[in-house]
Amino acid sequence: MSGENDLIKLYSGRILALAAEIPHTSRLTNPQATVKKRSPLCGSTVTVDVVLENGHITEFAQDVKACALGQASASVVGANVIGRTRAEVEAARNALKTMLKEDGPTPPEPFDDLEVLRPARDYKNRHASILLALEATLEAIEQADQANCA
Repeated sequence: MSGENDLIKLYSGRILALAAEIPHTSRLTNPQATVKKRSPLCGSTVTVDVVLENGHITEFAQDVKACALGQASASVVGANVIGRTRAEVEAARNALKTMLKEDGPTPPEPFDDLEVLRPARDYKNRHASILLALEATLEAIEQADQANCA
Protein backbone atom coordinates (compact mmCIF):
# COMPACT_ATOMS: atom_id res chain seq x y z
CA MET A 1 0.00 0.00 0.00
CA SER A 2 2.93 2.38 0.59
CA GLY A 3 3.85 2.19 -3.11
CA GLU A 4 0.37 3.39 -3.99
CA ASN A 5 0.62 6.22 -1.44
CA ASP A 6 3.99 7.25 -2.91
CA LEU A 7 2.46 7.39 -6.37
CA ILE A 8 -0.44 9.50 -5.08
CA LYS A 9 2.06 11.91 -3.49
CA LEU A 10 3.88 12.11 -6.83
CA TYR A 11 0.83 13.71 -8.42
CA SER A 12 1.03 16.86 -6.32
CA GLY A 13 -1.37 19.77 -6.58
CA ARG A 14 1.26 21.77 -8.48
CA ILE A 15 1.76 19.00 -11.05
CA LEU A 16 -1.99 18.66 -11.55
CA ALA A 17 -2.39 22.45 -11.88
CA LEU A 18 0.33 22.57 -14.55
CA ALA A 19 -1.26 19.63 -16.35
CA ALA A 20 -4.59 21.45 -16.45
CA GLU A 21 -3.10 24.61 -17.98
CA ILE A 22 -0.96 23.57 -20.94
CA PRO A 23 -0.25 26.62 -23.12
CA HIS A 24 -0.07 26.78 -26.92
CA THR A 25 -2.35 23.82 -27.62
CA SER A 26 -3.71 25.12 -30.95
CA ARG A 27 -1.76 23.79 -33.93
CA LEU A 28 0.16 26.23 -36.13
CA THR A 29 -1.21 26.93 -39.60
CA ASN A 30 2.21 27.08 -41.31
CA PRO A 31 4.89 25.46 -39.15
CA GLN A 32 8.42 25.10 -40.48
CA ALA A 33 8.55 21.72 -38.76
CA THR A 34 6.19 19.32 -37.00
CA VAL A 35 7.40 16.42 -34.87
CA LYS A 36 5.39 13.76 -33.09
CA LYS A 37 7.15 11.78 -30.35
CA ARG A 38 5.70 8.77 -28.54
CA SER A 39 6.76 7.02 -25.38
CA PRO A 40 6.67 3.30 -26.21
CA LEU A 41 6.29 2.32 -22.56
CA CYS A 42 3.13 4.26 -21.73
CA GLY A 43 1.85 5.42 -25.13
CA SER A 44 2.04 9.13 -24.31
CA THR A 45 2.44 11.37 -27.36
CA VAL A 46 3.43 14.98 -27.92
CA THR A 47 3.21 16.68 -31.31
CA VAL A 48 5.10 19.97 -31.64
CA ASP A 49 4.93 22.65 -34.36
CA VAL A 50 7.62 25.35 -34.55
CA VAL A 51 8.61 28.39 -36.54
CA LEU A 52 12.15 29.74 -36.16
CA GLU A 53 13.58 33.16 -36.94
CA ASN A 54 17.29 33.83 -36.57
CA GLY A 55 17.68 30.63 -34.56
CA HIS A 56 14.94 31.50 -32.03
CA ILE A 57 11.51 29.92 -31.68
CA THR A 58 8.98 32.58 -32.69
CA GLU A 59 5.90 30.36 -32.90
CA PHE A 60 5.17 27.16 -31.01
CA ALA A 61 2.24 24.80 -30.63
CA GLN A 62 1.80 21.40 -29.04
CA ASP A 63 -0.76 18.63 -28.92
CA VAL A 64 -0.23 16.66 -25.73
CA LYS A 65 -1.73 13.23 -25.04
CA ALA A 66 0.16 12.16 -21.95
CA CYS A 67 -0.12 11.35 -18.27
CA ALA A 68 -0.26 14.23 -15.78
CA LEU A 69 3.55 14.18 -15.47
CA GLY A 70 4.04 14.50 -19.23
CA GLN A 71 1.36 17.19 -19.32
CA ALA A 72 3.04 19.14 -16.50
CA SER A 73 6.35 18.99 -18.33
CA ALA A 74 4.70 20.16 -21.57
CA SER A 75 3.06 22.99 -19.63
CA VAL A 76 6.41 24.28 -18.36
CA VAL A 77 7.98 23.90 -21.80
CA GLY A 78 5.09 25.68 -23.53
CA ALA A 79 5.14 28.55 -21.07
CA ASN A 80 8.85 29.22 -21.63
CA VAL A 81 9.93 28.02 -25.07
CA ILE A 82 9.08 31.01 -27.27
CA GLY A 83 12.21 33.08 -27.86
CA ARG A 84 14.53 30.20 -26.96
CA THR A 85 17.34 28.76 -29.07
CA ARG A 86 18.25 25.19 -29.87
CA ALA A 87 21.09 25.37 -27.32
CA GLU A 88 18.70 26.51 -24.56
CA VAL A 89 16.18 23.76 -25.31
CA GLU A 90 18.97 21.18 -25.47
CA ALA A 91 20.38 22.38 -22.12
CA ALA A 92 16.92 22.08 -20.56
CA ARG A 93 16.42 18.57 -21.97
CA ASN A 94 19.85 17.41 -20.83
CA ALA A 95 19.38 18.89 -17.36
CA LEU A 96 15.91 17.36 -16.99
CA LYS A 97 17.27 13.96 -18.02
CA THR A 98 20.12 14.29 -15.48
CA MET A 99 17.73 15.48 -12.77
CA LEU A 100 15.51 12.44 -13.31
CA LYS A 101 18.19 9.80 -13.82
CA GLU A 102 20.93 11.01 -11.45
CA ASP A 103 19.14 13.45 -9.11
CA GLY A 104 21.15 16.21 -10.79
CA PRO A 105 20.55 19.95 -10.56
CA THR A 106 17.34 21.66 -11.56
CA PRO A 107 17.12 22.62 -15.24
CA PRO A 108 18.29 26.17 -15.97
CA GLU A 109 15.98 29.16 -16.19
CA PRO A 110 13.51 29.66 -17.72
CA PHE A 111 12.80 25.92 -17.46
CA ASP A 112 13.51 25.71 -13.73
CA ASP A 113 9.84 25.02 -12.94
CA LEU A 114 10.57 21.49 -14.18
CA GLU A 115 11.91 21.02 -10.63
CA VAL A 116 8.33 20.09 -9.69
CA LEU A 117 8.95 16.77 -11.48
CA ARG A 118 11.93 15.80 -9.32
CA PRO A 119 9.84 13.30 -7.27
CA ALA A 120 9.35 11.30 -10.48
CA ARG A 121 13.03 10.30 -10.49
CA ASP A 122 12.08 7.12 -8.63
CA TYR A 123 9.55 6.21 -11.35
CA LYS A 124 11.75 5.35 -14.34
CA ASN A 125 8.73 4.22 -16.35
CA ARG A 126 7.53 7.88 -16.32
CA HIS A 127 10.79 9.48 -17.49
CA ALA A 128 10.12 9.12 -21.23
CA SER A 129 6.73 10.82 -20.94
CA ILE A 130 8.25 13.68 -18.93
CA LEU A 131 10.96 14.20 -21.58
CA LEU A 132 8.62 14.07 -24.60
CA ALA A 133 7.86 17.80 -24.92
CA LEU A 134 11.52 18.79 -24.87
CA GLU A 135 12.54 15.90 -27.14
CA ALA A 136 9.86 16.78 -29.71
CA THR A 137 10.71 20.48 -29.53
CA LEU A 138 14.41 19.82 -30.01
CA GLU A 139 13.78 17.59 -33.02
CA ALA A 140 11.39 20.16 -34.52
CA ILE A 141 14.04 22.88 -34.10
CA GLU A 142 16.59 20.67 -35.87
CA GLN A 143 14.17 20.04 -38.76
CA ALA A 144 13.26 23.73 -39.04
CA ASP A 145 16.97 24.64 -39.04
CA GLN A 146 17.58 22.19 -41.89
CA ALA A 147 14.60 23.53 -43.85
CA ASN A 148 15.82 27.11 -43.38
CA CYS A 149 19.31 26.18 -44.62
CA ALA A 150 18.04 24.34 -47.70
